[in-house]
Amino acid sequence: QVQLVESGGGSVQAGGSLRLSCATSGYRYSSVCVGWFRQAPGKEREGVAAIYTGGGNTYYADSVKGRFTISQDNAKDTVYLQMNSLKPEDTDMYYCAAARSVCRYGLGTLFDYWGQGTQVTVSS
Repeated sequence: QVQLVESGGGSVQAGGSLRLSCATSGYRYSSVCVGWFRQAPGKEREGVAAIYTGGGNTYYADSVKGRFTISQDNAKDTVYLQMNSLKPEDTDMYYCAAARSVCRYGLGTLFDYWGQGTQVTVSS
């Protein structure tokens, strides 16, 4: 059974930082695409960042480039999202997702498995 468990969300002031974690289990982690997405009620889901766990290639949305960093710890089958210089518009529910393939289309890759999400709230 594939499981993706997010953690690390919380409330911070603008300019602050948070690190999200996505612990994965139940599938072949070593050569797949894992990504972070965000969505608020009534808004479209937005791809934030993705990483190919087999080679470390990364992909970012323009809105987070230079502020967010996606990384991995292969020993723990865990992907992280370091978020710096947070802005109020970064407030959302953040979801981890995994594909059964490489990041063929970057953030547009078809992701097959999803976590339950972790809330990030940035106050001004």
